[in-house]
Amino acid sequence: MSDFILEMKSITKEFPGVKALDDVSFQVRRGEIHCLVGENGAGKSTLMKILSGVYPFGTFDGSIVINGQPQQFRHVSDSERQGIAIIYQELALFPELPIYENLFVGHEIMKGRIINWNETKVRAKEILKRVGLDLDPATKIKDLGVGHRQLVEIAKALSQDVKILILDEPTAALNEADSENLLNLLQELKSQGVTCILISHKLKEIVAVADTITVLRDGRVVTSLNAKERKVTEQEIIKHMVGREIENIYPKREQVNIGDVLFEIKDWTVVDRAANREILHDVNMQVRRGEIVGVAGLMGSGRTELALSIFGNAPGYDITKGEMYLEGKAVKFKHPADAIQSGVAYVTEDRKGNGLVLIQDVKFNISLPALEKLMHGLVVNEHEEITMAEEYRRSFDIRTPSVKTKVENLSGGNQQKASVAKWLFAEPNLIILDEPTRGIDIGAKYEIYTLMNQLVSQGMSIIMISSELLEVLGMSDRIYIMSEGTITGELDAQEATEEKIMALATKTTEGVMA
Repeated sequence: MSDFILEMKSITKEFPGVKALDDVSFQVRRGEIHCLVGENGAGKSTLMKILSGVYPFGTFDGSIVINGQPQQFRHVSDSERQGIAIIYQELALFPELPIYENLFVGHEIMKGRIINWNETKVRAKEILKRVGLDLDPATKIKDLGVGHRQLVEIAKALSQDVKILILDEPTAALNEADSENLLNLLQELKSQGVTCILISHKLKEIVAVADTITVLRDGRVVTSLNAKERKVTEQEIIKHMVGREIENIYPKREQVNIGDVLFEIKDWTVVDRAANREILHDVNMQVRRGEIVGVAGLMGSGRTELALSIFGNAPGYDITKGEMYLEGKAVKFKHPADAIQSGVAYVTEDRKGNGLVLIQDVKFNISLPALEKLMHGLVVNEHEEITMAEEYRRSFDIRTPSVKTKVENLSGGNQQKASVAKWLFAEPNLIILDEPTRGIDIGAKYEIYTLMNQLVSQGMSIIMISSELLEVLGMSDRIYIMSEGTITGELDAQEATEEKIMALATKTTEGVMA
């Protein structure tokens, strides 16, 4: 039997106007963790969609061989029968259904013509134990944290006797503790004979678990690195990914000019009406002109709720106490339009769900927050709109054939740049960036960081919310740490360390969110 459980030979895939994959050959050894890396748009997800049958046989050139046997996957179910399962960044679970139904949806355990629910629950308990979850299988998905949901998704794959498990950015939305748990699980599955293909932009995780690392760039395989034979470094991977050295992932500003206080909140307290509980309690924060203020904290600490309540976009929340000041004047934002009018912008953590209109083109998305600037009477001047969007496309290096390209066809990094450009068109003085580099590659991250430095050098202020501690440390002038809905500490960049941030992020605050 061949050492390779999977061979993809000379795969070429074209979409209108672009060649996504160009003669790609990809081999995976039995029982290894094979990491697939590359910039957004390099072809990683396209290659895996071909393997999983999303792009069926006949829509691409090349061949797929599983265990030495040629395959022609015309549907996702064909690949599933060969023991292939893929888990996407956007989880495919039904929130209102219990865990046991989610695990076996589509391949229910039958007793005659009816579902055997007792056996389903017993099997569900066994599979959950395999992924390290001691949960009641009757628990609804909506009641689980994102880390547990990710493990349930893996358990769902294991319920079908998976041989090759593909994970596309599985830790993008996880905190560091949940990420570590998931990576430990991959090692355990490897010991049980499951072959894993991991796509991730988190290079620290790649070098920690990979047996083999394949790098794609512009639809071609650049190299495959054997991480079992020698230690592969993050810098080596970056060089192959972007085609050049990036000495410092977090570019330093040549000149830091931090001015007077631009924005401030005092004793900011917010209640969730439905749950009848405080989600933010006596939060105090200042942001100066030309300053990047980092906000760190574990998932559920209240970071995004803080951003939404500041921006006037917190349906179901009541601000029960506190004041907000902009340029020394008291302000209240009852709606995002009030914030935008006052020069405050918010780039959401969920660019696909809330940040962009995916079915519309680039120019539509960029012009949306300040459309009145392009209005002549009741009509948008399309020529001015195209000219404006082209300027942002060039200055932000948004890689798209045209500003008339639909945003859904852009890579994650280019979607993120379009999302930032959209708000800069509104000409804000303060911009809140919520997870600004989630799910984008190292090259696009570097471009976002460089842009952030340019903006603050021009006098803009930035609040940056991030789950990546190194990002917070690398980009912030000051850092606020949140836990259980309140600020538990403030650190200057010079004194901040991962250990200090985590100590404050895990600090319990009595009476908050109770």
